[in-house]
Amino acid sequence: MVTINPDEQFPHLKNAPIVEAIIDFRARVEAGWKETEITEALKSLLPAYPKKLSMSGFQQEFTLGPDIAPEAKTIDKGWTGLRCENENGLQIAQFSRDGLIFARLRPYEQWERFAGEALRLWKIFVQVGKPADIQRMGVRFVNRMNLPPTEVPIENYLDPAPRGTKDLEIPLQHFFHQDTFGVTGHPYAIRLIRTIQPEQRPDSQSFGIILDIDVFTTQSFEPEPDTLDRRLREMRWLKNKVFFGSIASRELEGFR
Repeated sequence: MVTINPDEQFPHLKNAPIVEAIIDFRARVEAGWKETEITEALKSLLPAYPKKLSMSGFQQEFTLGPDIAPEAKTIDKGWTGLRCENENGLQIAQFSRDGLIFARLRPYEQWERFAGEALRLWKIFVQVGKPADIQRMGVRFVNRMNLPPTEVPIENYLDPAPRGTKDLEIPLQHFFHQDTFGVTGHPYAIRLIRTIQPEQRPDSQSFGIILDIDVFTTQSFEPEPDTLDRRLREMRWLKNKVFFGSIASRELEGFR
């Protein structure tokens, strides 16, 4: 059984490589979810998020069978919710009939402020959507470590580092690793993605190592405030253990 210690202190990283932090509440609304009413309510309740964009959903269906030509059909599911952004676009809240997603883009500030805002937005979601329980809650942090233009061993960044075949000494040019771990004795799982990603600008030739850590619940639960707070603290501890256990010591020093 894994012993979780939310009170454990981790090194403070002034230059942490976080590009996006996300808290995701999957919780189906039970109140009426009508565009006009929900839009007006969120405009009133979220003055700090003045940019609001309606979201629509689509579903793909495929028809297959003997003597039937394959047919693909797109079904418009209509209005699903609102995407709300604060003034500088660094904080994004998506309210939909299936739940709430809160994201903070770089620069990430601190856990207390990030989690506190997620819980404040969750209370607003409960007020307008009245979900009965949370089917899944996730804490996801996407980190990006920039690579220099010269060739540098991956083990300078990741520990353990991905390795090629033991019988052939050839340089590693790209990798994509996805692992999922169960947390013994607790209703959590962890999905860890490690890969190389080019810079998003079309004129850039630079690359970065992506470390994507997603900790999520594996059982539905009632959203009592004490339960939410405890689970978020435990999931943060798991995220930190994976992060600090995945970065090479030399690279970690550069984030302090």
